[in-house]
This record gives sequence, C-alpha cells and structure tokens, in this order.
Amino acid sequence: MITVNGLTRHYGTTVALQDLSFEIARGEVVGFLGPNGAGKSTTMKILTGGLAPTAGTARIAGHDVVADALAARRHVGFMPEHVALYTDGTVAAYLDFVAEIKGVAATDKARHLADLVERCGLGDVRGKLVGALSHGYRKRVGLAQALVGDPAVLILDEPTSGLDPHQIVGIRELIRSFRGQRTVLLSSHILPEVSAICARVLILDKGRLVGEQTADGLAGADPLAVGLASHTVVLNWDGQRAEVAASLARVAGVDEVTVTATGAEVVIGGNPVEIRPKLVESVLAAGGLLQNIQDKGPSLEDLFLKLTGAVPDAPPPSGDDAGEDRP
Repeated sequence: MITVNGLTRHYGTTVALQDLSFEIARGEVVGFLGPNGAGKSTTMKILTGGLAPTAGTARIAGHDVVADALAARRHVGFMPEHVALYTDGTVAAYLDFVAEIKGVAATDKARHLADLVERCGLGDVRGKLVGALSHGYRKRVGLAQALVGDPAVLILDEPTSGLDPHQIVGIRELIRSFRGQRTVLLSSHILPEVSAICARVLILDKGRLVGEQTADGLAGADPLAVGLASHTVVLNWDGQRAEVAASLARVAGVDEVTVTATGAEVVIGGNPVEIRPKLVESVLAAGGLLQNIQDKGPSLEDLFLKLTGAVPDAPPPSGDDAGEDRP
C-alpha cells in the first residue's frame, strides 16, 4: 500500500532525506522511529501531499503522491502531531464537516460518524465546542478526523503524546485493531508504545533508513547478530539470592547482575556461547538449584541506541490538564 523508492528531499544545502526506500504492505502496522531531525516528519509530509520530494517517488495504493496526488490522498487519513482543528464548532459539527470534504455518502454519514465517535471515545463530548476540549480529547478528535471516510492508509504522528495512561491504552488498542484491515505508519517517541502496537519498525537517522526489524524478530534476535555489544541472560534458581548473585557477578564477562523474585537477569559483554556455561557453574557452585536459563532478546531501545547513537527523545509533555482530562 505504501511504496517509497529513492526518496530524497533537500532544503537548500540541507539534506533532510537521502535515497530513502521502504515498502509497507496492506494491513501492516509499522513504527517509524528516529531522533529529532531524522527525516520522519519530512517523509510524512511527502506521503500526505504536503511537500514535494527533490528526487525519488512515493506511492499510496499504487498512486504517485505527486503525479496522481488527488487519487493518492483519497486513500490516506493523516493525524499530525498538532492537529489544526476548527475550535468554534462542536465535535459533531466538525466531524460532519470533514465527512463532507471527504465525500462520505449522505446515506452512510450518520452511521459512519456515530461509529467513529464511539470508537474514539468522544460520546461524552460530541456536543461540546472543540475549543473547550482538553488536550486529550482534542487528540481523540484528531484521530477521528483521520478515520473519516474509512481510508485504507493511516499516517499517525505521535498519536498518544500528552494523553493520560487510561487514554493511551484505549488509543493503543484501537490502533492495534487496525492490523490486517488498514495500513498504518506510526511515528512516536514512546518506544514501549511502538513495541506494543507495531509488528515492524523502521529506524531513520540523518535522512537515511538505518534499521528495519519485526517485533517477533527483535524479540528472538541474537544481540550480537544485530550489532549490540551486550546480551542479557535470565536465570531462575532455588536457593539464596544474594550468595548466588554475588557469585554470578564474579564471572568474567559479566557486566551487571539484577536480582529478581526468582533469580536474576545477567548482562554479559562477551560471547554468550562461552559465558553461559560459566553462569550455570556459578549458580551451582554457590549452592543454587538451577531451574532454567534463557536468553532475553534485545529491546527496541537497545536497537535504537545502537543504530542512531541517540537517546530516544522524551515524549512531549502532557497538556496543562493532563491527568484530569475531562470535558
């Protein structure tokens, strides 16, 4: 549904995107990650018709976003990080206006909008002025407007930023429900959210695609194979925690030992094939009865740090009424 080939964008002498290529299949929910200035927003603007590339092509449902822009836009619902909403009308009136612009059939409009209001949790505020809504409710209105017309492709920029934990769970589950039904490209600074929602991630840095991984592939990946210097091994045993943990910490190649309720997580900096047997010997020598030992796959944050050399940007602060996000 989304095909990007050699996409390049220059702002004067500044290179925002350089030879970017990727594909997202129908029904995939894909995370779009990168530090500030990596090129995520530029890519999204090009895909949604707000910016022309310097070189390369991008297609939505087979339509070139430049040469066949109108047809491409018909397939796209876009939720920017800061949604420009008409604040002097009610939520219901605003969504009705969006439906008119998108050409939703009059015979289907009432049912369609009622369904969106329910799915986005806007039932309690549908009659309120948009300008009177809290930050959290405005984000939900922004998601609802992106869904008007049942677009096959959704491009979502920071859809959960500024929401309270309860709202984040609701939006997360809604986006997860799109798997297999809509193609979703989701940008977020909250890496655990991306891990929970997306089946695959694309990582940008300095305008280039520097990494691509599926969630399942990341969970089962050998950290050394993806270029990570450390590896975590989880051990569970019966016996004294402190004595065994101290014994593990003395094993050559062990960088860190974190005691858990049933054993410990051990971070090793060397070859796990060589060090793993030494961990087993250490547990037994300290009087522990080993129950199991397993490798812990690298996290999305581990991969992000390795590929970009940057700490993930902190999520934008919540709205001034976050935590009490009520009409």
